[in-house]
Amino acid sequence: MIRPVKLRDAEAICGIYNYYITNTVITFEEEPVSTGAMESRIRDIGKEFPWFVWEEDGEILGYAYAHRWHERAAYRFSAEDSVYLKRGREGRGMGKELLRRVIEGLKKTDIRVLMSVITMPNERSVALHEGFGFKKEGHFREIGYKMGQRLDVGYWELIFYSRP
Repeated sequence: MIRPVKLRDAEAICGIYNYYITNTVITFEEEPVSTGAMESRIRDIGKEFPWFVWEEDGEILGYAYAHRWHERAAYRFSAEDSVYLKRGREGRGMGKELLRRVIEGLKKTDIRVLMSVITMPNERSVALHEGFGFKKEGHFREIGYKMGQRLDVGYWELIFYSRP
């Protein structure tokens, strides 16, 4: 079941996200996020942007949300998405459905451009985003450094067409 995030989901979201922080280069965060910090993120991001979780039998198996692309005022019609699934739960279509809900939610706002920033290589994330019509618009070589690796990052963009 997909539903809007609640503050009580923060601990489960940390369990999912902190795995990626400590074991992968998918996120460039390097220190685990506390439940309190995640609650703050949920409160702050949720004021403006959609954030959904996938829950089965009381367990959070994934989440997706959009957040501000950059802080400068000229970027106010742009957002960036994030999609994370519990380790071992990939390949069931959860990421696709979560991202679909985020996109649907954004189309009801003033956001016109949705960005996805993907550490390369990441075939699953690329396929997920391109399946929604995202186009690769940039590639930065060795821009990140984590776990002893110099990392490339790709930028994918989805433009929502003009709304009244």
